[in-house]
Amino acid sequence: MNYDAYIAAFNEGDDEKLVDTWFAPDCLMYSTTRVCRGRDGLLAFLEWAHDGVREVVRPRQIMQEGNFVFVDLDMDFICSSPRLDFPFKPLLPGDIITVRFFVTYKLNEDGLIQELCSMTWPAEQEVIKAPLLSSHPGGRAAYHAYAAAFSAGDMERAGRYYTEDCVLRLPSVPVIEGREGICHFYGMMFENVREHLTVHSLVMDDNGIAVDCTSTFVAQKDAPDFVVRPLAKGEAVAVRVFVVYGLRDGHIHTIDVARAGEPEDVELAD
Repeated sequence: MNYDAYIAAFNEGDDEKLVDTWFAPDCLMYSTTRVCRGRDGLLAFLEWAHDGVREVVRPRQIMQEGNFVFVDLDMDFICSSPRLDFPFKPLLPGDIITVRFFVTYKLNEDGLIQELCSMTWPAEQEVIKAPLLSSHPGGRAAYHAYAAAFSAGDMERAGRYYTEDCVLRLPSVPVIEGREGICHFYGMMFENVREHLTVHSLVMDDNGIAVDCTSTFVAQKDAPDFVVRPLAKGEAVAVRVFVVYGLRDGHIHTIDVARAGEPEDVELAD
């Protein structure tokens, strides 16, 4: 078994492709809380587990002898939609938890996974944390979790992604300095107007992020002085923007925003 290739496939986030490629038709998965039988049973479990949560594997130790593989690994669970029923703890957009697993695999004669058994430590116990934002699949997933927290108006969680001395440069207001200042600015804005980010494309490495996205602003109450354009309660306007983030130690250190189009009115669904 090429375990590195299996991990790369797992971290792509395509559960159906993963199960069809790497697991035997009559596979079994044993965990502390359930047994999954066959590809259909395993896929159903993965689709439930990954609903709103991206799971990313980071192996620590891999041992293989014949058709038996033992792995000590860290799993990052990265939330982009509310999962209050998540097994390890309730999660909201922007939350990331890491859980250490011991996993064994038994392979059949074709090299497919016949049996998978997993045991876990309590969440965050004896784990190795990854950089929050990076070119790694988990780092890329974390950006989408950040965008989801921001779009939910949750600056307590979105603010975790900023350095303490983060700097925000917007085209319409003076420079805003510091995590506290940025969170205060958006917290005040969100009382009147909420902003939802729709990401169209994302380029990312360990030093920075470039995003092409649309910001949709929805008035929670009358906002006659809103900088994009005056809005009455319930009105919405969208603007295409380019955003460049500088990273430091896995956190957002600088944010530069430029408009890529003119504001357009949006009709909201009832």
